[in-house]
Amino acid sequence: MKRIAGLSALALIISSTSGCGWIWGPEGYFRDRGSDYLNAQQTAPMQLPPDVHVAKRLDPLLPIPRNVADDTVKGEYEVPRPQPLSAIADASDYTLQKSGDSRWVMAQHPPAEVWPVAIQFFQDNGFRIDEQRPQTGEFTTTWQHADELSAAMGKRLSAAGVASDSESRVRVRIEPGVQRNTSEVYVVSAERPAGSTADVAFTNRSVNTGLDAALVDDMLASMTRSAEQGGSVSMLASRDFDTPNRVSLTEDGSGNPVLNVGSDLDRAWSSVGRALEQGEWRVEDINRSLGLYYINLAEKAEKKDEKPGFFSGLFGGKPNKEEIEARAERYQVRLSKVGDNVQVTVEKNINTVAPAEVARKVLGMIQDNLG
Repeated sequence: MKRIAGLSALALIISSTSGCGWIWGPEGYFRDRGSDYLNAQQTAPMQLPPDVHVAKRLDPLLPIPRNVADDTVKGEYEVPRPQPLSAIADASDYTLQKSGDSRWVMAQHPPAEVWPVAIQFFQDNGFRIDEQRPQTGEFTTTWQHADELSAAMGKRLSAAGVASDSESRVRVRIEPGVQRNTSEVYVVSAERPAGSTADVAFTNRSVNTGLDAALVDDMLASMTRSAEQGGSVSMLASRDFDTPNRVSLTEDGSGNPVLNVGSDLDRAWSSVGRALEQGEWRVEDINRSLGLYYINLAEKAEKKDEKPGFFSGLFGGKPNKEEIEARAERYQVRLSKVGDNVQVTVEKNINTVAPAEVARKVLGMIQDNLG
């Protein structure tokens, strides 16, 4: 008690002395910083390196309002708030990503929606599609001379060092992105000399980085224009893109229900996510690295653009957080690579499998929505 009383007395003495300006004064540690913005200086806009190309200009996230009063205005003035971030964040559906010599397009859409847009770009430029594999997210073009393509694309090939009498072909790969409902689009070209009939294989890394970079840049600009013009999405491609070629509901050695959904983990992740979105229960969270979808069987699925009905608004509207927690029936849907198959199971938590009747109900719904 003596120690506390001594400290209190010391604090009282310090606060009552005239020498406390170092604490509360204009230069003190606890000074009022509310007017510091008046001394702020405007700097030049950010400049990108000359070798970086973007389809859209960069806008400041928090632009300074144009109608701010100057220092000659008298009286009170309320500074208008800057434009919200959400209005700007929605502007870029497609962006360019770079890592070393590699370039790819990041799309804020699932692979099924990006697929027809990517194909349309190559067809518009004279490429003939040789093979389409929606289940693996790949398509390739046939061997063609530069003069068989559009004039602009022919110039692109020439500028990238492709000989006029040689032949080129392209492979496009569309993969699910790290974040849900995003995609990554990669382009790799192959080239063979004039007169050759050899079937030159595609490599995992770009051989002609100049040509591949040019194709990615042009594809990005085309996709951006399509998004700004409200480009349509092929519902047939959306349905068939990630549908597994074989699905079966079986049991493991312990008698627990297991759903087998093909052999490609990326495709299975995308297709199971789409099936859950079309189901009757709510997906509350996901963890792509662990292969988990977290579902709540006590809540209905959230439907886009669904408005509450008249009576639901009249008698209380949406339930609060406490009500949701009280009735929650949470499970997790796990995707695992087992040998040559991808298996889907349902768990109560990481240490406990779900009851067989619950697992069979959830997996049956996923199976029905995969068709």
